[in-house]
Amino acid sequence: MSDNLNSIPENVRKIHLIAVCGTGMGALACMLKNLGFEITGSDHKIYPPMSDFLVGQGVQIMDGFDAAHIQKGTDLVVVGNAVTRENPEAKKMDQMGIPFCSMPQALNHFVARDKKTLVISGTHGKTTTASILAWMLYKAGLDPSYMIGGILQNFDSNFRLGGGGYMIIEGDEYDTAFFDKGPKFMHFRPAMTVLTSVEFDHADIFQDLNHVRKAFGGFLSRLESTSLLLAFDGDENVKDLLSEAHCRIEPYGQNDHSAWQIANVQIEAPWSRFDLLKSGKPFGTFKTRLIGRHNLMNTLPVIAIADHLGTPVEKISAALETFEGVKRRQQIRGEKNRVTVMDDFAHHPTAVRETLEAVKSFYADKRLIAVFEPRTNSSMRNVFQNIYPQSFDPADLICIRQPALLKKIPAAERFSSEQLVADLKQRGKDAHFFADTGSIVEFLVSRAAPGDLILVMSNGRFDNIHAKVLDQL
Repeated sequence: MSDNLNSIPENVRKIHLIAVCGTGMGALACMLKNLGFEITGSDHKIYPPMSDFLVGQGVQIMDGFDAAHIQKGTDLVVVGNAVTRENPEAKKMDQMGIPFCSMPQALNHFVARDKKTLVISGTHGKTTTASILAWMLYKAGLDPSYMIGGILQNFDSNFRLGGGGYMIIEGDEYDTAFFDKGPKFMHFRPAMTVLTSVEFDHADIFQDLNHVRKAFGGFLSRLESTSLLLAFDGDENVKDLLSEAHCRIEPYGQNDHSAWQIANVQIEAPWSRFDLLKSGKPFGTFKTRLIGRHNLMNTLPVIAIADHLGTPVEKISAALETFEGVKRRQQIRGEKNRVTVMDDFAHHPTAVRETLEAVKSFYADKRLIAVFEPRTNSSMRNVFQNIYPQSFDPADLICIRQPALLKKIPAAERFSSEQLVADLKQRGKDAHFFADTGSIVEFLVSRAAPGDLILVMSNGRFDNIHAKVLDQL
C-alpha cells in the first residue's frame, strides 16, 4: 500500500468511511455530512442504534466489507483503526489509487483546523471531563464543537458542530490505523490540554507501563510553547512526564501547591459540594450531581479552562449544576420494587475501584451489588489478574461473568474470572462466578431486595442485562 496516498486532497466531495459504525467514526461521518460532503460508509454486522442514527443523519451505509463499496468518484477514504491491511475495501482503494486518511487526520483537517482545539487526555476520566467542558462552554455562550467517546445526556449526542471558535476533542492514546500505529492524539495541536492520569492499559497495543508513558510523553513534547497544560497532581506518572512539556503547566488536585485545589468536599444527596482554591485563594463554591471524588477532580481542569476563557464564576456554577452526565457513566437505568439498576463503563481496575467507592459513599444506605464483565483487550488478559480483587472491596455482593470473547486471547494470557472469584472469597467477599449473562440475571432477580443498588460494569452492551433484570424484578 502506497504511503504517498495517505493524504487529503483539495476539492474533496465524496468520502467513504470503512468501519463507520464505531463511536468516533460514526460521529465523524455525521459531522462531514453536516459540512456538506457526500458520505457513504460500511461496517461489519451493522445494527441499531448506530445504523438507525447514521441513516437518520443522511449517511448511506452498507453492510459488510466489499470491494464493490469503493466506487468510482470517491475522492477520499477514511479508514477506521479496527480495519486491517487485508480488508477488501482497503485493498480496492489502493488498487484504484484513492487517497486515504485516518479518523483523527480527517477530524483535524475538516473540523478542527480553523478552531482552537482543547484536548482531554489520560487513561481515565477523558470522556466525563470532555463532556463537562463541552456543556460548560455551551452554557457560557461560546457555541463549541466537540467529538467525545460517550453520549452527553444534555445534548443526547457524542458530537456537535458549533459556530464558535473552540473544538473539544477526547484525546485517545489508542493506535490510529494500520498505516499509522501511533496514538490518535498525536494528530492534534491543542491550545489547551488536560492530562487526567497515566496508567497501563490497552494491553493489545502497549507492552507495559513504560510504553504507555512514552506515548504520553511524546504527546506532551509536541505541545507548543504557547499552550496550556492542566495536569492532575495526584498521579506520579503524570508528574514524572511533565518535564517533557515545554509549555505553561497548571497542576490541579488537592495538594497545597496545586494551582487549582479542591477542598471541603461534602455529600448532600443528590449533590456533591466543594470549594475551589485558585493559587491558594478562594475561587468559588460549587455543586454537582456527579458522584465520587474522581469525578469532582474531573471538574477542576474544566473550571480552569472556563476561567482562562473569561467565563464568570456564576456561569461556571450554573453549568456544573445543570450537567446531566454521560450515558453509561454511573447512569441509573431504572428502579423497580425499590431496587436501583445503574450502568457504568468501568473496566480498568482503577476505574472499577473508584466507581465502587464513589457509589458506595453516595448511596451509603444501600447494599451495593457489583456485576462485572471483563471485555476489553486488557481486562480479558491476565495482566490485571492480581490487581482486580482489591478493586471490589466496597461492594457487598459481587457477580463476575466469564468473558464472552475470551477465545480471542492467547491461552497463556487469558484472564480467569473463576480465579478472581476465588481471590475475592479469600478477602472475605460474597462473590460468585457465572458462565453466561442469563445465569446472572436469574441470580440477581432471586437475591435482590428492596433498597439494593445493582451496579453493572462493562465497556460493552453486556447482553442488555440492565433491561432484563428490571423486566424480571
